[in-house]
Amino acid sequence: MNSNTTARKHVRRTALIAGLVAAVALPLGLTASAQATTGGTATGAAAQRTVDRRSSDDVTRVADFYGAYIDAESDPDNGGKLATELRKFYLRADCLREVAKWEDRNHADGILRAQNVPLKWTVKNTGTAGQVAVTLTWGRPETTKLVVDLDRNHKITHIGTPGVGGK
Repeated sequence: MNSNTTARKHVRRTALIAGLVAAVALPLGLTASAQATTGGTATGAAAQRTVDRRSSDDVTRVADFYGAYIDAESDPDNGGKLATELRKFYLRADCLREVAKWEDRNHADGILRAQNVPLKWTVKNTGTAGQVAVTLTWGRPETTKLVVDLDRNHKITHIGTPGVGGK
């Protein structure tokens, strides 16, 4: 590998990390600056939200992935490239193959299980180690519920529908 290739990889990795940071930090800054209103009268600044998370936590890991992935897919200019890099970073290789097979069969995005992006998403613990529940909301009352499995290194190993045979 020559230094030119190494430099390109470093630039791509730096851009990916910067995109992830922006995807997480921007919504937090907007939320903190919002004002609460009561009866049309401003009551002052809304209570600031604090997000205290660890990258070693499965719920945090999946929430970070889905947040960044949905933001990337929403970007008409560069979303495709970033979404591909996010998949490579967060999903294990065998899961990437599984998602590609699902996409070939269903002609939709295998991460979102749809052809568009949701309006909102919720990620929560299932109570089972290495497993996280994801709810994607498309509108009222349209939702998609997914179960995401992770390995000990916090890489996604499977994305599926609850109650359907999978891993």
